[in-house]
Amino acid sequence: MAKARSAFPDWGQARSTGANSSQVTDGAAAALLMRRSTAEKLGLADKIIAKHVATSVVGVEPKHMGIGPAYAIPKVLERTGLKTSDIDLFEINEAFASMYVYCVDKLGLDIEKVNVNGGAIALGHPLGATGIRQVATGLAELRRRNGKILCTSMCIGSGMGAAAIFVNETAQKVAAKL
Repeated sequence: MAKARSAFPDWGQARSTGANSSQVTDGAAAALLMRRSTAEKLGLADKIIAKHVATSVVGVEPKHMGIGPAYAIPKVLERTGLKTSDIDLFEINEAFASMYVYCVDKLGLDIEKVNVNGGAIALGHPLGATGIRQVATGLAELRRRNGKILCTSMCIGSGMGAAAIFVNETAQKVAAKL
């Protein structure tokens, strides 16, 4: 891997290579979101698996594309009154390992709670399906662990970043303040 050439030679000593970047991945995804009252009217209340609590979107300089999660996650935590220690799992989707490492380091996240089944490099980075892939992967793992709170985050390109908070409704004890 050390001999792989830089994917961005114009960046000087850039370390992003084909060996530590996500592959080109095709994918499609869909999710059904509705108000709880609508689910109840439709007889679907027993099918509710999670609650979307909040989303935040931020921007950084486009030349710093990929680090948006490092700024979006604090925003969504602020909106919800949560701290990183309140989060059971993080799904941070980044196409390049260096950007993922930057975000984890900047936020001081517990690596045992981040992308526990792999992120974009391991699972793929299908444009247009990444967000719901993160939600599906994260909620499935929360259920497996009987965890409560999931934070998903990704760069959106051109310097944008987004983060969202979801509460696992199948957990035995769901955070009361959410």
